[in-house]
Formats: sequence, C-alpha cells, structure tokens
Amino acid sequence: MRQHVNPLSRFFQLPLELPAPAALFSDPSQPIHLDIGCARGRFLLALAQQQPAVNHLGVEIRRALVQAAEADRQALALGNLHYLFCNANVSLQAWMAALPAGQLDLVSIQFPDPWFKKKHHKRRVLQPELLLAIAAALAPGKHFFIQSDVPAVIDPMVALTEACGCFSRPAIDARPWRASNPLQVPTERETYVLNQGLPVYRVLYERNEAPLPELAVLEQWLEATDNPLDSAVPTA
Repeated sequence: MRQHVNPLSRFFQLPLELPAPAALFSDPSQPIHLDIGCARGRFLLALAQQQPAVNHLGVEIRRALVQAAEADRQALALGNLHYLFCNANVSLQAWMAALPAGQLDLVSIQFPDPWFKKKHHKRRVLQPELLLAIAAALAPGKHFFIQSDVPAVIDPMVALTEACGCFSRPAIDARPWRASNPLQVPTERETYVLNQGLPVYRVLYERNEAPLPELAVLEQWLEATDNPLDSAVPTA
C-alpha cells in the first residue's frame, strides 16, 4: 500500500541544501540520471550496477524509504548511486541549476503519487516551476521520461510538458504512448502492473532548442486548464 504525504505541509516546505555531486559520487564528472520520486529505490539500485559510467540520484519525499534505500546502496558500496530525502518542488531546483552545463543527462518521474481531487492538484509532483527547472538543466538532446499506470496521472503530466514547449517526442516513438521502457529496468510498481496484464503509459521527451516560457504564463495555462469556467488566458 502506497503511503502518501502532503508535500504542501509546513514540514515539507522547508528548503534543504542538497549536496553537490562531488559529495555524492565517486566520480562526480560522470553524466547524471535524476529519478524524482524514487520510492524504495530498488529500480535505481539495479540500474546503477548495469550503468557504472552514469551517476544515479534518487530523490524521495518519504524519509524512511530513503534511509532504507541508502542502506542497500552502502551495503553494495556503489559509488555511482545516491538517495536523498527532499521535496523536489522545494529543494531540487537550486541543485539542478548548480550543475555544470550538459551534465544532467536524464530526468525520470515514474508512477508518481496520484492526487485526483482538483483541490489537491497542487500536490502533484510535476508543477510548472519544477518542469521549467528540469528544462533549464537539460541541454538540447537530453531526455525527460515519465510513466504511470493511471491515465488521470499521466495525462496532466503530458499536457503540462507539451504546453511548456521545451520538449519534443522522438519521431520513432509510438503515439500516444511509447511501447517499452527506455531504461530497460522496471520499477517495482511497473513489474506489478505488467504482471496483472495492465497497461503502462510512457512518454520519452527530448529537450529541444526552444527557450523557456515565463513561469507566470505556464502557471496561468495550468490554472485555466484546471478551472476552465473560472479562468481564461488573455488574448493579444
């Protein structure tokens, strides 16, 4: 059973200064894969062993899961993997902005917590400010991967990402959903869903050359989408 936490509670709104790559990885110069909402982290534990030339960072808002994942990592002495406790929408943006240009190779958000009620939409992990921070940190050609087994979760993520205008889908990928996981290592949730014979909805994005839109414009778009009868995007 997935245990939700409210990311908007006062405790989770306290910003944390996250360690730089030099304090996290044996070789901090390697390209970085950032997995937002890594949960127990077993997916990254397997992937880091398969991809030793990539540094993997999992961030998670549930501290107990981070502590358990870090214990597994330390037991295997993996120098290209680390887990950190934080609220991605509060503490991750400054960390990404401080990375050397081009080092962030991939950002993934997989099976995030569902917040179905309209009043809870601000608790969703992919908010406009975080999306723009991801777009700013990814150089053209780098990738952003999202997946979920719940259409009501993945559809708003796709809509927001495409409204941003900073990401394109590889021409070879199937529409509306990519057929396979490009990371090749499934998460625990992904394995469970597939074993039930249920679909997983995946999209792989590539950072394009488009400049970042203004945050206020993207927030206004989201407000209009969430409240179509109450909000209207002004026209020129």
